[in-house]
Amino acid sequence: MAAKAGARPIPNQEPGASSRSPTRMQGPKGLGQLPLLSQAIAESWMESGAAGTRTGAHMRCRHCWWWLYALCHSTSPMRVADGVGGWRDYGVDPSQFSGTLMRTCERLVKEGRFVPSNPIGILTASYCELLQNKVPLLGSSTACIVVLDRTSHRLHTANLGDSGFLVVRGGEVVHRSDEQQHYFNTPFQLSIAPPEAEGVVLSDSPDAADSTSFDVQLGDIILTATDGLFDNMPDYMILQELKKLKNSNYESIQQTARSIAEQAHELAYDPNYMSPFAQFACDNGLNVRGGKPDDITVLLSIVAEYTD
Repeated sequence: MAAKAGARPIPNQEPGASSRSPTRMQGPKGLGQLPLLSQAIAESWMESGAAGTRTGAHMRCRHCWWWLYALCHSTSPMRVADGVGGWRDYGVDPSQFSGTLMRTCERLVKEGRFVPSNPIGILTASYCELLQNKVPLLGSSTACIVVLDRTSHRLHTANLGDSGFLVVRGGEVVHRSDEQQHYFNTPFQLSIAPPEAEGVVLSDSPDAADSTSFDVQLGDIILTATDGLFDNMPDYMILQELKKLKNSNYESIQQTARSIAEQAHELAYDPNYMSPFAQFACDNGLNVRGGKPDDITVLLSIVAEYTD
């Protein structure tokens, strides 16, 4: 058994209460040598992708959005946002909130309203714009932002909820995001609720995002993904797939990213597989087994040398 797919906009509850019922889920250099992110994406629902430093590349994966933008020769921001699927029960398209949040981030970065070392700042500014819309955009979303400052060789991150990132070096995970949950299956999330539900629907501040900064090295692999990956594949499985990545060209990165997403998708529908999500559920007193069908988005990047 596995819990119902998709987080829900839920009333505040006591810890230990579950926001989803425990039922079987239904599917879904001009400046010298600077580091460059060689990038590719893969997800389990569509047959398209983007690589390198293509400007403003984005793609919808049901209610997940990712966005990649190379800002001149100085920074490379990457983000994923996962809309809360439970809003469908209220006639709201979950992708609208996460997609608008990411498009707003993109516009603010293009306008120069962005400090690489403060990814929470761009998330806050984008969310505030949504709040100020004359016509409220209802919904909720988790968000993960990863920014490479190519002049300082540092990675700045902000993660709110249960999407996240891994940094892999020499076949080992050297940095990873911390998943943020209020209690089982209830991630931190940005929300906009109708007036009658304000104070009832769970909503977190962007300032609640976990923020880190650290140095990166040439050859570091940065994987950013929605919880659909991490709920179905433990780190050791992800590392096994990353070992197949032999170089930093687009084709190799794309093939590896797609392989990871496809394996996670297959495991999500295995009723006998003890997934990380099922194990977490058991740790919380639920009799759950199987994968967790969910939208899966994977953004894979490698820190390489920029020699143009």
